[in-house]
Amino acid sequence: MNPPMSKRDYYEVLGVQKDAGDDEIRKAYKKLAVKFHPDRNPDNPEAEASFKEATEAYSVLSDGEKRAAYDRFGHAGLGGAGFDFQGAGIGDIFTHFQDLFSDFFGGAGGGGGRRRAARGQDIRVETRLTLEEAFVGCKKEVKVRGAAPCDTCKGSGAAEGSKAETCRHCGGAGQVATQRGFIMFSTTCPSCQGQGRIITNPCGDCKGQGQVLKERKVLVTFPAGVDSGVRLRVSGQGMPGPEGAPSGDLYVDVEVAPDERWERDGADLLVREVIAFSEAALGTELDVELPDQSKVQVEVPKGTQPGTVLTLRGKGIPRLDRRARGDLHIFVNVAVPKKLSRKAKKLLAELDAELAS
Repeated sequence: MNPPMSKRDYYEVLGVQKDAGDDEIRKAYKKLAVKFHPDRNPDNPEAEASFKEATEAYSVLSDGEKRAAYDRFGHAGLGGAGFDFQGAGIGDIFTHFQDLFSDFFGGAGGGGGRRRAARGQDIRVETRLTLEEAFVGCKKEVKVRGAAPCDTCKGSGAAEGSKAETCRHCGGAGQVATQRGFIMFSTTCPSCQGQGRIITNPCGDCKGQGQVLKERKVLVTFPAGVDSGVRLRVSGQGMPGPEGAPSGDLYVDVEVAPDERWERDGADLLVREVIAFSEAALGTELDVELPDQSKVQVEVPKGTQPGTVLTLRGKGIPRLDRRARGDLHIFVNVAVPKKLSRKAKKLLAELDAELAS
């Protein structure tokens, strides 16, 4: 019997060209199946009809032999064989094409293997550095308190002479699947709580957890130029993962303590220096000690006024990108003596008169 004239072209139904590849056809159908899924469109006969139409088109175009016959002879080339989509109920379609749907949306028929063991949790700690440590960079031990593999059972959670057994309920997957319509939903296995294994004889020290709470030290490298607010990551030094899974990471939040002498602005440093009136008038040279105790020479020009800021480019803190250093700023103050001898007063008076003339 010839197909009804109202039956649309299968390529048109899926919205693909006739030379579309298998992946393109698969993606097009999945998009339509989700869009017109009955659970999303309850009591909607138009959506149900579109769902049936798309599924029928995919059942033909995803099969190499059927597709070849359809490409050559159209709907008539199928000879009326196959599943009656238009006359079937949604439940019949779900049952008949269960493997197809579970392959799309996961579950027992979806080809999924055993569960992947979850990665261990990350840990975050805070560490305070001195300005000198931040200036030059350093290596410093950071105390971490958290779970560590149990020494007694070597992290297995099972008592000596025993071992964990594969969970029979989920087959070691840690997940169980339930089906609603053609969508498979995965939930944590209630028997093993997602572990995929059951310990019948737990270790007495860790109570079957495979982990105990310990304090340990981790050597962390702080790069030169590190500043407050920087977060460093130390890979694999976080909480241990379940048996066979990688550990999480350790994140170290840095705080640089204020310094009595130095002020910091990013990679720039500011230091205050006091010079005598005569040095300000005649000029001088200063040896400024940096936070790493090295020294730089600063030339103070004659006639320097109080509050003058002298800048040395590239003499500040190293930048984290290591391309350059910040600047060094010297804020100059002029010391004014509070007490003067008679001779000093006389000399200043003579100087004042000389400057006024």
